[in-house]
Amino acid sequence: MDVAQKALTRVAPRWAAALIACALLCTGSAAPAAAPMRVVSVVPAVTEMLFAIGAGPQVVGVSSFDHFPVEVEKLPRVGGLIDPDVERILTLAPDLVIVYGAKSDLAARLSRAKIATFPYESGTLANVTGTIRALGERFGRQAGADAEATRIERGLAAIRARVAGLPRLRTLLIFGRERGSLRGVYASGGVGFLHDLLDIAGGDDVFAEVKRENVQVSAEQMLARAPEAIVELHGAMTPQLFAIERSVWTQLPGLPAVKNHRVYLLADEMLTIPGPRVVEAAKMMADALHPLK
Repeated sequence: MDVAQKALTRVAPRWAAALIACALLCTGSAAPAAAPMRVVSVVPAVTEMLFAIGAGPQVVGVSSFDHFPVEVEKLPRVGGLIDPDVERILTLAPDLVIVYGAKSDLAARLSRAKIATFPYESGTLANVTGTIRALGERFGRQAGADAEATRIERGLAAIRARVAGLPRLRTLLIFGRERGSLRGVYASGGVGFLHDLLDIAGGDDVFAEVKRENVQVSAEQMLARAPEAIVELHGAMTPQLFAIERSVWTQLPGLPAVKNHRVYLLADEMLTIPGPRVVEAAKMMADALHPLK
């Protein structure tokens, strides 16, 4: 876990940690003869994928950050990316565990226990549908996986088509900062699913040339980039907290986005989970940057 990921866990422990845990690129291990029947997932995005393709009944344990679909609320919790409860996982007798990173400590411990793993690492938006199809093959759910992947691809294409030809705003996309301040700000760089979502939604990432998924930025850097719009992603927020967090940006009145009242706070945990709900996430961004008249 890099310093940005550690900071995200500190400043927004629930949804930012989910964001870290949920970044994905399938590098699945060799499939056994039969589809897994008892699966534990510590990756919320993949948990959602499994339910979306019809493999939900095979999931017997999930991470502390899983909250969708509603069925997961009844399942045993096994910790998260940075604090997996290995003993709890073992008591569930899984024949497959979805993990983050093929070389993680959890993957190594499960390997010693002779439990198969399905590892994930960070990737782009294109990996969402690719991963869904890979899961379909691994779980014997090809029809459901193909249908879900096609739905996502068509949904994203429709959003891109809707904003085509509209002015593309130079946008600062933020997914983490200290509450009530402009310290510890993390923005999307030029790679990763968040960058891709912004592109589909009709925004040009002001840090597009920085080929990293996240960039820690200062007030001086934000002023230098002069974004025309700011899109900031949050988990669930009360109206009172929403107003407080939005008012924080008055500390930088020199930003074009602040001057022109184009600071958009979007509050939904799905925004930081690269799973089946990416179409809804892209739509929220597009509706903020290019509202329908």
